[in-house]
Amino acid sequence: MDNSNSLKVTFALIRAGLWENTSVHDSWFMMHGSEKMDWQEVYRLAIEQSVLGLVLDGLEHSEVKPPQALLLQWIGEVQMIEQRNKAMNQFIADLVAKMREADIYTLLVKGQGIAQCYEKPQWRTPGDIDFFLSDENYQKAKIFLLPLSSDNKPERLYSKEMGMSIAPWYVEIHGTLRTGLSTRIDKAIDSVQGDVFYGGRVRSWVNGKTQIFLPAPDNDVFFVFTHFIKHFYKEGGVSIRQLCDWCRLLWTYKDSLSHRVLESRIKRAGLLSEWKAFGALAVEYLGMPIEAMPLLDVRSEKEDGRCEIDAELRKKAEQIVIFILKGGKWQRFKDTFRVGSIFPLNTLRFLPGIILGVNWLKIKERIFKH
Repeated sequence: MDNSNSLKVTFALIRAGLWENTSVHDSWFMMHGSEKMDWQEVYRLAIEQSVLGLVLDGLEHSEVKPPQALLLQWIGEVQMIEQRNKAMNQFIADLVAKMREADIYTLLVKGQGIAQCYEKPQWRTPGDIDFFLSDENYQKAKIFLLPLSSDNKPERLYSKEMGMSIAPWYVEIHGTLRTGLSTRIDKAIDSVQGDVFYGGRVRSWVNGKTQIFLPAPDNDVFFVFTHFIKHFYKEGGVSIRQLCDWCRLLWTYKDSLSHRVLESRIKRAGLLSEWKAFGALAVEYLGMPIEAMPLLDVRSEKEDGRCEIDAELRKKAEQIVIFILKGGKWQRFKDTFRVGSIFPLNTLRFLPGIILGVNWLKIKERIFKH
């Protein structure tokens, strides 16, 4: 693994930005060799992993800062992120209000809803806008939104999703949150979707004067996890920001989550190994409090009674971090081999979806259509 000072400092600052009462002291930098610090590399990594604001938040809790010119540039970039978030939130509020006037009811998933779990929501790097709708509302949303779009991607029938550009934002509507990795996973996701739309299990975020509905925490945790697992196995890989989102969601609702329900769903999807390995990564690299990470294998140390993550899981966590940080364009066969060394059984099970990618979805769509 890359043990460079830049990488260590980046993760230290991410941890300081993620969690209250966490700071990076001068002694920490001295121990890791601050005189050799490549702050440009820290800045690059933060941009690459979409955690620029989070790392700047960490710098506010650090006794050592980058050179003034870079720091001012950094602050300027985060101010732009802040302005983009404000504009996006206003757009969401306006569009959701208009959709309700047209008798279309939607939930917001990922993105701006998850941002509200952070200490500084406006500093989270925004992505796309994702709406999640029941069958009837999904069909109505297509008719309503397409005339507003300057460009749109072809609809995926199996996963029931369509992306469109509604200037200056990219909006995706989802009738399901299926991964296309395996029928087993997608059936588990469909079951949780039923709990959302038929069980009425939602929470809300007051965005300005508009109430925005989001999946209830038990459901949202499962959706966020299966979404980044899809990206891990295919579609270009997962980012550190996606894992930070998962951590903040788990942390925010740690006292109300049902571990029993979560375990049942993860097992039903066949993703318990992935959950535990990514949970180990969250604790080891992102500073997630171990007591707030469900379903994680730990053992107690005899000397001081502290809990420690199982050694095999720590190894998997390290392999995942290497994979995430490798950067560059997704190389389907090469990356499948790398993922297969971490999760061999599921990589084999998901092979059609990983190797064939979009073509596999098209095959499923033909089956689904008939």
